[in-house]
Amino acid sequence: MSGTLYVVATPIGNLDDLTARARQTLAAVDLIAVEDTRHSGRLLSHIGVKTRLIAMHDHNEEQVLGKVIEVLLAGESVALISDAGTPLLSDPGYRLVQAAHANDITVSPIPGASALTAALSAAGLPTDRFCFEGFPPSKKMARREWLQNLCKETRTIVMYESVHRIADSLADMVDVFGADRKAFIGRELTKIHEQCVQDTLGGLRAAVESNDIVSKGEFVLVVAGAVQEADSSIDVDRLLTALVDKLSAKDAARVVADVTGEKKNALYERLLKMRD
Repeated sequence: MSGTLYVVATPIGNLDDLTARARQTLAAVDLIAVEDTRHSGRLLSHIGVKTRLIAMHDHNEEQVLGKVIEVLLAGESVALISDAGTPLLSDPGYRLVQAAHANDITVSPIPGASALTAALSAAGLPTDRFCFEGFPPSKKMARREWLQNLCKETRTIVMYESVHRIADSLADMVDVFGADRKAFIGRELTKIHEQCVQDTLGGLRAAVESNDIVSKGEFVLVVAGAVQEADSSIDVDRLLTALVDKLSAKDAARVVADVTGEKKNALYERLLKMRD
């Protein structure tokens, strides 16, 4: 029987965010694959865990992969952690998890902290549909092209950005998305100097330039999706009338909203007035 690969989320700042189950798992496994032994060593020392470590990061994952799989196939269990948050979300580990599945090794997630979900929960922007885009390209031309491809994305967009490029990225977003697009910055989430600010992209750009949002630490950007334009070629009233004979008023409004991009609640009210 092979061992189990546990994918363990670790704190993104506040060490008290480590779950009891994560702590127990890290103490019980035979080996922990870490992104940086020094960084993770501080966390493990804090919780009193002395499990053997092996470094696995972007530059050596291919070389170390075979050793970790051998440990798992020998019946021992391994925990995969990154420097902070949930592994694989802009962090190493994809190749290891993929190889574990390919070798019929059980993979078990130990959920917990994630900068992605933390920012979404505090952003005050729609979360029913969102996309995570990782880090924007570092070069200006590539970044602007990347943003152009997201310009008509209707889902809420989440991305990470470094302190060195946050001002330039916001300037490009203002140019491509428009200064009035709603957005949110989560800086140093769960840490002592945490900042959570919702504003327009133009407002966030100004706040970063004035240092009201301090240019230090790690940033998560959440940007509202583009407003879907209604299809003016569709006779909305005729479509509502045709559908309401076969569907409830709410379902008819929902279908027409999906087709035209108009607001469901407004269409529902429109349909009720038509009935009256």
